[in-house]
Amino acid sequence: MTIFISPPFGNYINLPETKSIKGSYTLKPRGGLIFQILKTLRLTEINGEYHWINKIGLRNQGIDYGLQQYNHQTDVLSIAILEPEEIDELNKKIPPDVNLEINVSCPNAEKEMTSGGVEVFLNPKRDWCCLKLSPCTSTVRVDKYYNNGFRQFHCCNTYPSEKGGISGEAVKPHSEKLVKYISEEYPDCQIVAGGGIYGYHNLVRYQNLGATHFSVSTLFFNPVNTFYFFHDYYFSLLCK
Repeated sequence: MTIFISPPFGNYINLPETKSIKGSYTLKPRGGLIFQILKTLRLTEINGEYHWINKIGLRNQGIDYGLQQYNHQTDVLSIAILEPEEIDELNKKIPPDVNLEINVSCPNAEKEMTSGGVEVFLNPKRDWCCLKLSPCTSTVRVDKYYNNGFRQFHCCNTYPSEKGGISGEAVKPHSEKLVKYISEEYPDCQIVAGGGIYGYHNLVRYQNLGATHFSVSTLFFNPVNTFYFFHDYYFSLLCK
């Protein structure tokens, strides 16, 4: 079992017995990251419930910068592909042993993410070459990814809305559905489950559905929940 710290927190936080996901990085820099975080990251009321929403839109410093920041022992590098012709260039730039998460599901990109042809990044030198799925991913699309060779899936990215990508509880039912489908249909897969993990009991629920690894991000907005979650996580490791 591995805990992954998803962006944006994964770009800044490394903890023992975890992996930090850094990115997502595109082939070329896309400016305005800090401005978009300050402008769009909000705790927003939707239908009487409060959710964290962002509309960062893949602002980042580009893959060359991401590779400079990457630590093979502690990190997974998240990449996002906006045009099919970028695949070959990214594949040439990224060393074959760099652990990858391929983000095919950003809800705030100005165009649909490229997912066709990304199987070129699969190779046995990588411990991780994981697809980050949208909460709206169909089972037909999952089947296609599996048939193309993928055996690692991250369920899920933020939920798309007019106000931006919704994090936390809103993602949970969609993640649970995908985790259950993948674990039942493809038991040889490794599943990273995330969305609404604010306590260790949420992790256990995903685990019971078939998830083998877990991701957290908005958990870090609440220091108390963060403390108790990692207290329980590290205690579970000691008990093994």
